[in-house]
Amino acid sequence: MSKTIFVIIIVLAALVSILWLVIDKQRAAPTLHLQSATGENIVIGKNMGKPLLVNFWATSCSACLVEIPHLIELYHELNSRGLDIIGVSMSYDPPMLVVDMVQQKQIPYPIVFDLDKKIQLAFGLPQGITPTTLLIDANGKILQRIQGMPDMKQLRKNIIAILPESIL
Repeated sequence: MSKTIFVIIIVLAALVSILWLVIDKQRAAPTLHLQSATGENIVIGKNMGKPLLVNFWATSCSACLVEIPHLIELYHELNSRGLDIIGVSMSYDPPMLVVDMVQQKQIPYPIVFDLDKKIQLAFGLPQGITPTTLLIDANGKILQRIQGMPDMKQLRKNIIAILPESIL
């Protein structure tokens, strides 16, 4: 009897996970009004007009530190063609360490502090796994969610596929 219940629970969990992935791929980005570490006003959400890469990171995350130069490269290459990138520092990251890292790595894209986990939770990231990267199209639809280090070549292809043709 307990084996049957266990199997049913496993099957239900698998179905919920599959449903979550299907729904998540169709999910719109939350509407957020943010301010960057340098005071820039940033709006995320419906009809942004440009593709956006949102990267959740931490100064204590070694994979994040490896990923940053690749994101900087993407930004330099594709920002003029329509891509925006926003870095979101995790709630446990002291702002002064984040500012020091931004200066040290010369990060050109805006960084926002998520001290109250508002951004993390709005995007449905309750565990706060870093790095986590979300690719959002110009209409605010989340196209891709990557936990861990992305395949940068594939991510670049996915970004180029959604850039406005008039800018290419």
